[in-house]
Amino acid sequence: MTADAVEAGRQAIEKRAWADAYEFLAEAAGGSVHLDAADLELLATAAYLSGHEVESTDVWARAHQARLDAREFEDAVRCAFWLGYGLIARGEMARGGGWMARARTLVDEHELDCAQVGYLLASEALMALGGGDPRRAQTLCEQVLATARRFDDSDLDALGMLGCGQAQVGMGRIADGVGLFDQAMVSVLAGEVSPVVSGIVYCAVIDACQGAFDVRRAHEWTSALDRWCIAQPGLVPYRGQCLVHRSQILQLHGAWLEAFEEAIRARDRLAEPPHPAIGMAHYQLGEMYRLRGEFDEAERSYERANDHGRSPQPGLSLLRLAQRRVDGAAASIERTMAEASGRVVRVRLLPAYVEIMLAANLVEKARAACDELFEVAAEAGFAYLDAAAAHCGGAVLLAEGQPRPALKSLREAWHTWQELEAPYESARTRVLIAAACREIDDRDGADLEYKSALRVFEQLGAAPDLNRAGAVAAADHTGRAGNVTPREHEVLRLLAAGMTNREIATTLIISRKTVERHVSNIFTKVGVSNRAAATAYAYDHGLV
Repeated sequence: MTADAVEAGRQAIEKRAWADAYEFLAEAAGGSVHLDAADLELLATAAYLSGHEVESTDVWARAHQARLDAREFEDAVRCAFWLGYGLIARGEMARGGGWMARARTLVDEHELDCAQVGYLLASEALMALGGGDPRRAQTLCEQVLATARRFDDSDLDALGMLGCGQAQVGMGRIADGVGLFDQAMVSVLAGEVSPVVSGIVYCAVIDACQGAFDVRRAHEWTSALDRWCIAQPGLVPYRGQCLVHRSQILQLHGAWLEAFEEAIRARDRLAEPPHPAIGMAHYQLGEMYRLRGEFDEAERSYERANDHGRSPQPGLSLLRLAQRRVDGAAASIERTMAEASGRVVRVRLLPAYVEIMLAANLVEKARAACDELFEVAAEAGFAYLDAAAAHCGGAVLLAEGQPRPALKSLREAWHTWQELEAPYESARTRVLIAAACREIDDRDGADLEYKSALRVFEQLGAAPDLNRAGAVAAADHTGRAGNVTPREHEVLRLLAAGMTNREIATTLIISRKTVERHVSNIFTKVGVSNRAAATAYAYDHGLV
């Protein structure tokens, strides 16, 4: 029976039925049949791809020893590399590094000149990237590519191209990096690359595209990864991360319920044994909870993300802003920006930073961050960054008291969000458009924009945005008295509700100086000299 199991396992490998392959080969390994080194490598691969990572490590060690016993040193190096990679991938850096060092020792002792040397260079490049040294990673990856082409190794070539792309992104050359990712994916899609390396490239490229805000590519590669996983029965390692990325894409396109469910599945799939990407899943859950107004759950998810090594920013600062803890949000996001290293990391923070600085009435800081975002967007050439920059630019212009230029920038943002099929971002931009329309006394225009935004917020379940925009829209419909403008009526209504000038500025998305000017005009027009009298006036005229 065990001899038959070996053949059945080999056939399952050919079909990429990883769970079946693992079951058959593990049965054979536990029986009376002796598995040679080649079959042990097949078993180690099947174990890894079917989610039996600990067993995979043990089998790679047996295969490594079998290759050593046969004095097949190049193959022994390969086994040591994949054993080390598996350990590092699940966070066991010391053990993984030890096996990589053993592989390097074998290369040096036997003066090996083979493709496996390139794999060790790739691991060094990965460590350089993780250590914040993309220039060294670039140099190493160029050596990886040269080695791959000298020995005609497609797997190594794909890893080298991937590493070069990651290094370029790390140096802020986002467009160049993404172009290299496309080249790496060509060989994957052509079926020239092994399943393990294909999965590595898929996930790394998607993660990099998401981080660089190239959402169109991220969507395309996420869909391709999903199809790739489905086509291989029992495939496990890449589905957890795939679910996180799918959740992010679904969120962008307005399928929030499905995005939430995918984030839950990703968290559960990555929890046991703890996978390095578990922090990503907790952070994504935090984002969904925050947007839905479930603030306690959001806070817990951000805390768990932090526990697992994923920074809770900028989500945690945006949560504080939604809780009207503006000073806390500003302090948190400023500290995070000060610690941010690398352009890509800063880009992830800039839109939230602009929003929070405006809420804190720190318009000059918001302007500087907005200018930085425009610069990066112009260099990268990605629609998402263009839209984010135009949205932030419009918000800053509005806070600076320039509603007409703000409208132009905001209209550009809205059109790009529409092209990206991003309904939530489109609706948030429409709220700002409505605010700009109010500033130029276009009450009908403001009303239309508010209604459109409110419908989207309601459909999505974006409770905080719905409540905030709804309150401002209701204020805009309050009846007029005397020669008080619609905008001044909004300010008066919020003032009478007990809001400070800062809170009014945050709610109406205008600067505190603009609020102060409106308050002064209100006092003059309705004939009062203080906030208490203005509040009494508002109640007498049915404004509250």
